[in-house]
Amino acid sequence: MQTRQAVAARWRGDFDEAGIQAWAGALRGRLPAESVSLGLLFTTPPMFPHAAQLIEVLRVHARIPLLAGCSSTGLICNGEEAEDADGFVLALYHLPGAELKTVRFDQSQVAADADWQTETGVRAVETNGWLVFADPFSVDAESWLRQWNQAFPGVRILGGLASGDFAERSTQVYLNGDVFEDGGVAVSIGGAVELCSVIAQGCTPIGEPWPITRVEQHIIHQIANRTACDVLEETLRSLSLTEQRQLQGNLFVGLVTNEYREEFHRGDFLIRNLLGADPRAGCIAVAAFPRAGQTLQFQKRDREGASEDLAAMLEHARQQLAGRTIYGGSLHCCNGRGQRLFGKPGHDAGMVQEMLGPFALAGFFCNGEIGPIGGTNFLHGYTASLALFVKK
Repeated sequence: MQTRQAVAARWRGDFDEAGIQAWAGALRGRLPAESVSLGLLFTTPPMFPHAAQLIEVLRVHARIPLLAGCSSTGLICNGEEAEDADGFVLALYHLPGAELKTVRFDQSQVAADADWQTETGVRAVETNGWLVFADPFSVDAESWLRQWNQAFPGVRILGGLASGDFAERSTQVYLNGDVFEDGGVAVSIGGAVELCSVIAQGCTPIGEPWPITRVEQHIIHQIANRTACDVLEETLRSLSLTEQRQLQGNLFVGLVTNEYREEFHRGDFLIRNLLGADPRAGCIAVAAFPRAGQTLQFQKRDREGASEDLAAMLEHARQQLAGRTIYGGSLHCCNGRGQRLFGKPGHDAGMVQEMLGPFALAGFFCNGEIGPIGGTNFLHGYTASLALFVKK
């Protein structure tokens, strides 16, 4: 696909140096005369033995000054999603006036609670957003993200955790000419380009929003001064029998991250797993550490709700970005989405192109998705995290 500012394409098949040289040159030729600012590369595990050579070929023949990316078992290119794919996806972006800086980090820095503005060489006021790809097996992603939220308050952080060879617990992350099998890589987007986000967590609110009134760590005892189980049972009784059956295994909790609103809608809730309920004690356990006073609403996740959620978030983005130039995007989808959830290929990427495109889009299926909710960045599951390069 050709746009004025970016192109993306997928190489299908095995490593073929001569073929990839010609392919990369042709892809670069589809971009107008402007120079390439950034290249994003997403590969599949069969490319692992050839990764270093592949990167060298692409950087030379597509003339890429800065390249980042990672491995995955599924690839996203423009409006298509190829799960359990082969080959790789490459996107080239011309980002006028952008100030880009790259960073490599690892678990030793996270364990040391590093001074991240010093470690990255990027001050919070110098970045409009971070695009990050990391290995899930070697990095404590929750701790890392908590530290970066503190170091770069209010700055969007988008991307995902790589996937690859699950049996060997092996992934790859890429930065310029280097291939890493641990840690993470990040690109700071500054200057005249902004990193905007669309985060669709795939859930639909059910029942009413309520304040949490008693909680201990991840155990919620009371909601609105009633036992948590009573509120949960009331919520379930408000649904039809068909809806109740559909909720089996698909019931979650939504926690509001910004209480300074008169009403709460999609995008205001951080979705987390409902781990269990104890009717005798009247409490529920959730995969988070909510606080007393925080608003909670139960959520359902299913095919229709996830599609509806993404459409609503894209429509909101379309209104917010009306009249602004979108140079291109990068889409990071949970391994649990795609055909597994929607029963057909290309759902998320196709909807992005339909509602916001057309533009060059590259991405991958993740072991965890990164993106902001209510001004704070979180690690998500079952989520579509879309990063958009937008003229500031």
